[in-house]
Amino acid sequence: MAVNKRQGKGGASYRVTVDVPADPLTGRRRQRTETYRTRKEADSREREWLTDIERGTAVDGTKMTVGEYLVHWLESYARHNTRPSTFASYESYVRTHLVPAFGSVTLTRLLPTHLQELYSAKLRGGRMDGKPGGLSPRTVKYLHSIVREALQHAFEQNLVARNVADAVRPPKGTRPQVQVWNATEARHFLTTAQDAPYAPLWLVLLATGMRRGEALGLRWQDVDLAKGVIRVHQTLVDVNGTVSIGQPKTKSGRRTIELDCVCLAALQEHHDRQAFLRRAWTDERRRYDLVFTTAEGNWIHPRNVDREYYALVKKSNLPRITLHGLRHTCATLLLLHNVNPKVVSERLGHASISITLDTYSHVLPSMQKDAADAIGAALFGVA
Repeated sequence: MAVNKRQGKGGASYRVTVDVPADPLTGRRRQRTETYRTRKEADSREREWLTDIERGTAVDGTKMTVGEYLVHWLESYARHNTRPSTFASYESYVRTHLVPAFGSVTLTRLLPTHLQELYSAKLRGGRMDGKPGGLSPRTVKYLHSIVREALQHAFEQNLVARNVADAVRPPKGTRPQVQVWNATEARHFLTTAQDAPYAPLWLVLLATGMRRGEALGLRWQDVDLAKGVIRVHQTLVDVNGTVSIGQPKTKSGRRTIELDCVCLAALQEHHDRQAFLRRAWTDERRRYDLVFTTAEGNWIHPRNVDREYYALVKKSNLPRITLHGLRHTCATLLLLHNVNPKVVSERLGHASISITLDTYSHVLPSMQKDAADAIGAALFGVA
């Protein structure tokens, strides 16, 4: 770093040269250079740049576009630090929404207004390229979270002087009310499905509240039939049609779930029945040790589970709820039977009890009467 005096036809000038952190993409040395008329101006600029470097906010005049950076961020960070399904989601949103909107904008010239205009366009039901196709407030909020995370890494790598997403307020994403069955409807579904190929799977999903991937990734070594518990250690992940084994969604996803006697008996029967099939399986299929498999011992593709489920719902003449609705049904029934929300949260593998309470807030009003009766009985001996 230096201030060098230069003599030209127009008189003296002062050139400021400062080394800034290496390019995070290439590792190459970078410099910032500007020329001033007076020594005082040059010295002042040098001090400003040195302060920026110490603060970690030094930014050079990079020509990198937002699109180029987002691709770099996806490949260098997101791919290795998120779940495969999360990465696939990030990549889809970047390609579909962000790059078409402002991918050609120079990264250092991206403004809060670029983001705000994009969000407004999405909420109006239009796209930046004029084609139809709007997004819900909740989806736009998710889009904002992707932008903010990507730009935060750009800031930490000294590619930008600030995270412009911090200056933008995304829409408040409202959580849609979950669709569930009541206890009678749930029992009717299980009755209809009792002779179906995946009958034990439907019972486990309804009785435990496990996610589809958690149930399909369940191994017999994680099922203690003697103690009547299931331990969730892995999940079956479907990313763009490719199935693989992954880790639970969150740290709290690794959990132990107690089984009721009916579910336990069904699993024991399923285990005994599967024992005959295992004799014809290859060693590789046996090593999978999966509870729910195809007849050949392979894992069941999630799409096939969905197809079978909706066929059973139609056959049952029940209200059409999603497969994930079985998990919601389990939680709702537990709360309606006065199971402590903390216990329900742990059973579902939620990261915090607030997620449980927010998701199943529709149950709380019906529980208020029970609460009123309980306090009346406790204080005054009346119901």
